[in-house]
Amino acid sequence: MKILLAVDGSLYTKKMLAYLTTHSELFTGNNEYTAFTAQPPLPPRARAAVGKDVADTFHAEESEKVLAPVCAFLLRHNINAASAWNIGHAGEAIAQFAAEGKFDLVVMGSHGHGALVNLVMGSVATQVLAHCTVPVLLVR
Repeated sequence: MKILLAVDGSLYTKKMLAYLTTHSELFTGNNEYTAFTAQPPLPPRARAAVGKDVADTFHAEESEKVLAPVCAFLLRHNINAASAWNIGHAGEAIAQFAAEGKFDLVVMGSHGHGALVNLVMGSVATQVLAHCTVPVLLVR
């Protein structure tokens, strides 16, 4: 099974990973895993002010801060996961990546970073459920 792990480095990402380790039907070397994170886009004026190269480096570094501990955790459990990131609104980016990558399942925490954004736009989990054509497992 091809499983997408949507991560943001929050406590709920850690809970999702802990859940996986206790469910052998999901957490096995027979599955293919990809850890994915979405970085919010910089405001256009900020991106223009710092330049494309600086903005791209910023997004790559922020993504690595999220993905490196997740991949290290999985490797400690004998799972060699791929990692990927994209720039965009998290819910839509996760759903799009899952569809384009032909994943069988998306696993993610029920909450994450961005409480203020959740008040204005709705939660990332809600956005993933609304846009995703792939089954989603939410871990609370």
